[in-house]
Amino acid sequence: MVMEQQLQKLSADQFIALVDSPEYADRIVELVEGEIIEMSKPSGLHGQITFLLSLKIGNYVVDNGLGIVTAADTGFILERNPDVGDTVRGLDIAFLSSANAPAVLPDQLVDVTPNLAVEVISPSNKATDMHRKIRQLLAAGTTLIWIVYPESRTVDVHTRDGATTLNATDILSGGDVLPGFEIPVHELFPAPGTS
Repeated sequence: MVMEQQLQKLSADQFIALVDSPEYADRIVELVEGEIIEMSKPSGLHGQITFLLSLKIGNYVVDNGLGIVTAADTGFILERNPDVGDTVRGLDIAFLSSANAPAVLPDQLVDVTPNLAVEVISPSNKATDMHRKIRQLLAAGTTLIWIVYPESRTVDVHTRDGATTLNATDILSGGDVLPGFEIPVHELFPAPGTS
């Protein structure tokens, strides 16, 4: 009788130790239900859009004393589950209200759920993984998620109540998470034909 060997599911702490090793020095990885998933490096357009949006969100948050903003695929521990495995996801941009997080985050994975999570889609992103990431964020307590699609110049807005797609002529709003924050969707993207 052949016994199937169970793959060991990594904890967030094991993941931290592993990704600090030289083997992972130049790799972008996430931990999804105890398994390491390698991510592609972002494109130039992805970086440009992420910067523009993080600048606008960051300035608004700082000017209004609302909390802190992270960028650059900051790692968030979304789930600690010894049965299924822990989940650590990198977010392009995240907002944490001052009521939800300290003024300065520790130099480690963030163990606080963001109020707002923003992902800018790259060609390498798989729809199934993005849907799972959205579910994981909502289950962890994230209130508002923006998924930005550079190719179609649209933004999907996700909350516990459902999802809405905004086009270039619509206004992206921070709702109750970032009260008063509004930006026309077309301003998230470089103007067509510019270099």
